[in-house]
Amino acid sequence: MPIKLGVRELIEFTLRTGDLGSTSNSQNTALLGARIHRRLQKQRGENYQKEYYLDKKLTLNGDDYLLHGRADGVTLTEDAASIEEIKTSETVFDQLSANTLTLYWGQVKLYAYLLMEKETDLDKVTLTLTYFQTNTETTTQTDQVITREAAKAFFDQVIAEYVTWLKFRSDLRDRRDPTIQALTFPFDHYRPGQHELAVVVYKTILTSKRLFAEAPTGTGKTISTLFPTIKAIGEDLIQRIFYLTAKQSTRTVAEEAITLMASQGLKLKSITLTAKDKIQFPEEADLQPEENPYMLGYYDRLKPALLDLIQHNDQLTRPVIEQYARKHTLDPFEFQLDASLFCDVIVGDYNYLFDPQVHLQRFFTAEDPDNFFLIDEAHNLVSRSREMYSAALTSRPLDRLIEQSRDLGQTTPKLRRRLQDLRATFDDIVAPLLADGKTDSTFLTPPEDFNHDLGRLVEAIHDWLVDQPQTPFTQSILDYYFAAISYQRIGDYYDDTYRMRLTIDDGNITLKQLCLDPSAFLADSLALGHGAVLFSATLSPMSYYQTVLGGDDDSLAYRLASPFKPDHQAIFVTNYIQTTYKQRNANLANILLAIKTLIDGKVGNYLIFLPSYSYLLDVTQAFALAYPHVKTVIQQAQMAEADRTAFLANFRPNPTTTLVGFALLGGIFAEGIDLKADRLIGVGVVSVGLPGINPETDLIRDYFDAQSHQGFAFAYQLPGLNNVFQAAGRLIRGSKDVGIILLMDQRFASPRYTNLYPQHWQHFQRLYRPEQLTAAVANFWHREVSST
Repeated sequence: MPIKLGVRELIEFTLRTGDLGSTSNSQNTALLGARIHRRLQKQRGENYQKEYYLDKKLTLNGDDYLLHGRADGVTLTEDAASIEEIKTSETVFDQLSANTLTLYWGQVKLYAYLLMEKETDLDKVTLTLTYFQTNTETTTQTDQVITREAAKAFFDQVIAEYVTWLKFRSDLRDRRDPTIQALTFPFDHYRPGQHELAVVVYKTILTSKRLFAEAPTGTGKTISTLFPTIKAIGEDLIQRIFYLTAKQSTRTVAEEAITLMASQGLKLKSITLTAKDKIQFPEEADLQPEENPYMLGYYDRLKPALLDLIQHNDQLTRPVIEQYARKHTLDPFEFQLDASLFCDVIVGDYNYLFDPQVHLQRFFTAEDPDNFFLIDEAHNLVSRSREMYSAALTSRPLDRLIEQSRDLGQTTPKLRRRLQDLRATFDDIVAPLLADGKTDSTFLTPPEDFNHDLGRLVEAIHDWLVDQPQTPFTQSILDYYFAAISYQRIGDYYDDTYRMRLTIDDGNITLKQLCLDPSAFLADSLALGHGAVLFSATLSPMSYYQTVLGGDDDSLAYRLASPFKPDHQAIFVTNYIQTTYKQRNANLANILLAIKTLIDGKVGNYLIFLPSYSYLLDVTQAFALAYPHVKTVIQQAQMAEADRTAFLANFRPNPTTTLVGFALLGGIFAEGIDLKADRLIGVGVVSVGLPGINPETDLIRDYFDAQSHQGFAFAYQLPGLNNVFQAAGRLIRGSKDVGIILLMDQRFASPRYTNLYPQHWQHFQRLYRPEQLTAAVANFWHREVSST
């Protein structure tokens, strides 16, 4: 099967030169561009053939390729031929850079070559570039004629440049593949379950499926998924792996796994992508693109820099990228994205695949069976994806902008009018709500007047921003401009899985497009590759995660048993404690006593998780009053990286006094931390972790009820229980770890919850009185002492 090579991809790779421009201020979307294309195409004559497909089979560097693309329009008559290429942007045509025009014309020239290869009697073709300026709806048309000889010369020039890089890539693969084929599992033996997981991952690749896998802590799921997927590259089943996750800690684990395999002879290219705000050089922060030395002439320096980087490094981590970016004076964020084209494993955040506003267009504009997706800690994708496909705008920034525009006199009358119009529209929308004495409302369809006025404001800001100096006011305008564009882009996805939310709080009006069920969007993203494995230590119940994370009818499900001995971990449920909101105060004394009973069993380090920060403060203050001599450490509402490190540093090995840490259920210490052996010997969880009752979660509940699912479970119970599983999973991290999980809520003992417990939780004990807990804790530690 030939390798597909797009005309646009070929042109951009070979002909791009000059500066790296800022593309973040483009208000265009793919849907907007498609609408404009259709409008213009309808205006053409009867011989006009829109979306005209052209291709040609090529053999390049020993491999078969299919060069292909769709010209926007082709007109063929008996004595003439023409090709039209339509481009859309907000930039004035006369202000387009020379290289942008080179790329535009290059694309249509290549189409002309393909057309003349197909229509052998043609000796020349008229090329038409139609440029549509979206903010003014101005159309500019320019023509030129290309002969068969000129088109062939242009094609040969482009292909020669491309073959140079193909040879570079193929040399990398020739170096890579024998080392993959020789690679063996990088440990002396498989842990329990590891071999089984590796086999099912490989079979998933063979069958191009999606696998949902629950692999409990200790399974070694990172190496068990990466190893077989890399082996599949060596078998030419796939060519590129995307290892995507929500947290930096799991990205580090993936890097370590690749380093381990590299130490045993593996030679492949991997890269870890870093967010723009973290990797951008400090001196770039306040510079415009036209002032930024790391962007000026970027493409003129890029290819030598890529050769230098790739030839001397296999693992392209952030420090490596920054080192070579400085050496060659390149923006490090864009440099890493360009370098990723030469990498076999790309490690990064979920948003690079799933977020409709920031996904990697160079990889995910079309389906590519060479790509395979490994989605780590997949339970986090449920809430993250709702956020990705939701967007909100508020009125308060408009108030400030309108006031500042009067005081500073910087804006044009048109921009001030558009700011005022949108602010008035906010008031019109919220008026019925205020008349009814309400503060929030939900409706099905976006308000048309709002979208209309928002579009006019975006247009006015765009026009005004040209040549504006960088001032605090300009930055404020720009911030609202980006928020407005984001809102517009999400509006392109609005369907029956959305609801509009209107709220007012202290005069601030918020209009939100709330995505209740992004599963179809996730499925579309996953369909862009060969297949996917979505895995986590907690994917129970599996059917729920398959439903909300884009599983299809033939998705696979696999659940591994815990590799650790069940008797290393006791699970006690206090059936006498109620933590519903109404019962919390009445049960506070029992909660404090249960925590004290847990820590009295053995000197050591403990973590207690609570479902909200206010509840955490109530319990910690009461605990300090009741037991002032017990050392405690408390999670703060806002903690920098240094504060988090200091918090965890309190959990020292071989403790001689007891430490009790209090943390937020579902927070930064509830997952992704590794306190092995006696750094942690007990975990307590207060309440079943239900999200607080709120209108948005109620909408999710109602939506899934209407879809014949269990709405309360999908919206409240299962997300809360996953937080509990994650927090409890901090306890047993290795084969020699032992300890107690204390679940402080009688609901944990009800079938509604026990039916969802994983296999390694089935030995839980119900306790009906405080003295039973005292005996159970003492018996557990007595048994552990006796067994050692």
